[in-house]
Amino acid sequence: MPLTATQAPAPRVTYRAVLGTPHVARLLFGTLTGRMPQGMAPVALVLWATATGYGLAFGGLLSALYGISFALSQPLKGRLMDLYGQRTVHLPAAALNSASLLLLPLIGPIATTKQIMATVVMAGLTAPALEAGLRALWPSVLPDPRRRHVALALDTGSQGLLYITGPLLVATLTTLHSPALALMVTAALGMAGTIIVTTSPPSRHWQRTQPDPTVESPARLLGAGFALLCLSLAGVGFAIGTLNVLGVAMAERHQAEMLSGALPAAFAAGTFLGGLAYGARTWPGTHTGQLIAGTAAFTASWLPLLLLPGPSAATAAVMLPGVFLTVIVTSSYLTCDALTPPGRTSEAYTWLLLAIGAGQAAGATAAGHYANTPLTGAALPTAGAALALTTLALARARLAFAQHPTAFPPPPIGDPPCPNHQQSRS
Repeated sequence: MPLTATQAPAPRVTYRAVLGTPHVARLLFGTLTGRMPQGMAPVALVLWATATGYGLAFGGLLSALYGISFALSQPLKGRLMDLYGQRTVHLPAAALNSASLLLLPLIGPIATTKQIMATVVMAGLTAPALEAGLRALWPSVLPDPRRRHVALALDTGSQGLLYITGPLLVATLTTLHSPALALMVTAALGMAGTIIVTTSPPSRHWQRTQPDPTVESPARLLGAGFALLCLSLAGVGFAIGTLNVLGVAMAERHQAEMLSGALPAAFAAGTFLGGLAYGARTWPGTHTGQLIAGTAAFTASWLPLLLLPGPSAATAAVMLPGVFLTVIVTSSYLTCDALTPPGRTSEAYTWLLLAIGAGQAAGATAAGHYANTPLTGAALPTAGAALALTTLALARARLAFAQHPTAFPPPPIGDPPCPNHQQSRS
């Protein structure tokens, strides 16, 4: 059908237009700053433990405890945000997280290992769920679905910067001064970013959702479609989780120490570039279709590792899976919107994060077990991605109604205040 005067094509949404929307740049910058501890704390804990005489093994344990406790606490923090608002949850959590990280250098010389472990667990449990909080705000800050798509892609892709700049900053601070300073800066950045987010009008005016028996039922959230979506993301996380261990194993095999850091950095760079490319245009198909296609490409892009390439080729190869990760994560959140009842969005997003985190832990464990078997270790990322793809293929019928992402459209907002998009959807 030819276009009439009233059917002119919609103008292309640019990054400049999205970042120029009120609150968007501030929320992105604040969230990235507040999430820097995710890229810094695991490395800083290892360096601090080794520098204070506890050893590398104990440092690795502390790093794992931080990541696991952070992931496990996500759904509770998401539920609390849905009920009581973001500021009420984010600010106390960030304060406790920062205090716990600052406490470590003080108690290190006198504390027992159990006390140190408990402090690290407290730091992980109280790290604010800024990522889920930001994505819960996008529908009210950006009512236009096209602009929201661009913001989600930019948000997801920029996560790669956390795992490039975070470890680099920790290494620099440790070299110039000490790992204790790295922990202090980690705590300061987490608190500063949280304050930037929670003092913005969209986060400040987040309102408590009124209880509704039809909305509050756990069965509505934890349905089969949502559970399968989480399982697929666990497979994606499994593939990602193998990368750090495979990097170390390949570095030892090729006697190229830089390879252990180069592989994760290359993957993160691919994620960033993929986010820029994915958000730069509108792609055909539904969100669920894009999720399955992205997962298929993600699975195929791990196959070159089965050829056991050399250091340079391996570094180049792992960039490609990173490119498709942005497609998967962005499409998962948009699909999740259609699967989630009103009033449960923050909680739903945190379950997705928990699924990825659990998969990463399992992937790292499996890669460590098969580190001395190069071909098996190289096959693990493909196996995790294949699990994700198979799960999505089986779940496609259950995700059918997620083909209509505007089933619960959010209304436009004033500035300020920003009404709670969850209430508007109900």
